[in-house]
Amino acid sequence: MNQPVMISLESLAKPIDVEALKAAANSGGCSSSSCGSSAKPEDMDADVWERIKDHPCYSEEAHHYFARMHVAVAPACNIQCNYCNRKYDCANESRPGVVSEKLTPDQAKRKVITVANEVPQLSVLGIAGPGDACYDWKKTKATFSEIARDIPDIKLCISTNGLALPDHVDELAEMNVDHVTITINMVDPEIGAKIYPWIYYQHKRWTGIEAATILHERQMLGLEMLTARGILTKINSVMIPGVNDEHLIEVNRWVKERGAFLHNVMPLISDPAHGTHYGLTGQRGPTAMELKALQDKLDGGAKLMRHCRQCRADAVGLLGEDRGQEFTLDQLPEEVAYDPAKRTAYREVVAKERGDHVEAKKAAVASVKDAAVEGGNLLVAVATKGGGRVNEHFGHAKEFQVYEATPKGITFVGHRKVENYCMGGFGEDATLDGIIAALEGIDLVLCSKIGDCPKDMLTEAGIDATDSHAFEYIESAIGAVYGERFGTELEVEVA
Repeated sequence: MNQPVMISLESLAKPIDVEALKAAANSGGCSSSSCGSSAKPEDMDADVWERIKDHPCYSEEAHHYFARMHVAVAPACNIQCNYCNRKYDCANESRPGVVSEKLTPDQAKRKVITVANEVPQLSVLGIAGPGDACYDWKKTKATFSEIARDIPDIKLCISTNGLALPDHVDELAEMNVDHVTITINMVDPEIGAKIYPWIYYQHKRWTGIEAATILHERQMLGLEMLTARGILTKINSVMIPGVNDEHLIEVNRWVKERGAFLHNVMPLISDPAHGTHYGLTGQRGPTAMELKALQDKLDGGAKLMRHCRQCRADAVGLLGEDRGQEFTLDQLPEEVAYDPAKRTAYREVVAKERGDHVEAKKAAVASVKDAAVEGGNLLVAVATKGGGRVNEHFGHAKEFQVYEATPKGITFVGHRKVENYCMGGFGEDATLDGIIAALEGIDLVLCSKIGDCPKDMLTEAGIDATDSHAFEYIESAIGAVYGERFGTELEVEVA
C-alpha cells in the first residue's frame, strides 16, 4: 500500500524543492481529486468548490497554496477613472493597471509557459489590462486561445470595467472562461459621475451623469448575463471615503441580487506620485480599520473577499508576493515547451497538506468557541510565507495577514502591507514606526522569529508579539493564544 506524502513544517518556509515534489508525485501520494476535496466548505455546492478550490482569488483557503499570473496584453481602455493612471510604473509597487512590459499574445504565451514550468503553484491565468480586457478584445481572445491549446489545465479569467462586457459574454462562455471580475463602484449615476470623468461607448465620448448611467446599465446587464450562463463573478469595488464608502452597502445589495459570487471591497490607493486625479487633489484612501468597519457592515450580503492584494496587471506568484521581475521578456527562452510535471507533483503534495490544515482549523475553531467569553475578541496579525503557517520572520515580513478570533470562531479579515524591518541584518527604527502604525487595532503579532528590540517596541505600543508558535498552522496558533489570553488552555493538535 502506498504511504501518504508528508510535508515537514520547516519545508513550507523554504523555496519549493522541485526534485522533492517529483519524488513525492512518483511515490504514490494521494491525488488532488480525492484528498483536496476534504477542504470543501460544508455550505458550498461540490460543483462550485471544484471550480474555485485552486483559484487564489475566489477561495481564501486556496490563496495559501496557489499562485496567479496576469499577462499585460490589453492596454486600451474605454473609461477614465479618477483613481487610475496607467502611465506610472514602479517595479516595487502593487497597484491595478501598473505594468513594466506590454505583451503581444505570442509573447504572453511564451511567458506563461515559462512561468508554468518554473512556478508549480501556478493555477490561474488572468488578463487584467493594463486597460480593459473586454475593450481590447482581439488581444484578449488571441491570448486565451493560444494558452488554452498549450496549457489546458490552467484556469482562465478576466477583469473588466464592464462597459464592453455584454458584447463578449457568449465568447467567454465558449472559451470556458468561468471566472470574471467586474469593477463596480456605484449603482447611483450621481455618485458615478464623481468617479468617472468620461467613458467611450458606441464611438462616442460621454461625460457626467449620462456617462455614469450608461456604465451602470452595462455593468448590471453584463453581470446578469454571466450569472445566466453559470459563470462565477467577483465584483471589485474601490472604497473612496466621502464619495462612495457608505454607498457600497447599496452596491453590495445590487450585485448579490444579480448573482455575484464574491464582493471585494478594496481601499483607494491615493498617492500624488501616481499622477491620478484623486492623488493630485488630495482625496485620501481609507485607513485599515475604516475598511474593516465597512466590510463588517457588509456581512450578511454578498459573500466578501478579504484577501485581495490589488495586484499589478503583470503580477506573478502567490498573493502577497510578485515574481514578475524574474520573468521579463529579456529573460525568457526563445523556444519553450510546456512540462506539467512540476505542477502535477505540487498539487499532489498540497492535497494532503490542505486536508491536514482543514482538520487543524476545525479543531482550533471549535476550541475557540468552547473557550469563548463575552467580549473575547482578538485581532491577530500573522507573518507568513504561505502554506497557511506562521513561517515568516517579523523583520522579513512585507505584509501581515490579519485574523479575528471571536466567540463565533476564527476568520480571515484582511492584510496590512509594511516595509521590511530588517535591512542587511539590522533593524530600522523609522521602518518599525511605520509597521506599528500599519498594525493599528492589532492585539497580537504571530511570527516565526522576532528580536527583543522590536518586540519591546511593539509592547510599548500595546501590541503583543510572540514566536512561540513558529511553523504551526495559523488557526492552531491563534486558538492556542486565544486560550492563553482568556484563561483557558487549549490543546490543539498541530500536524
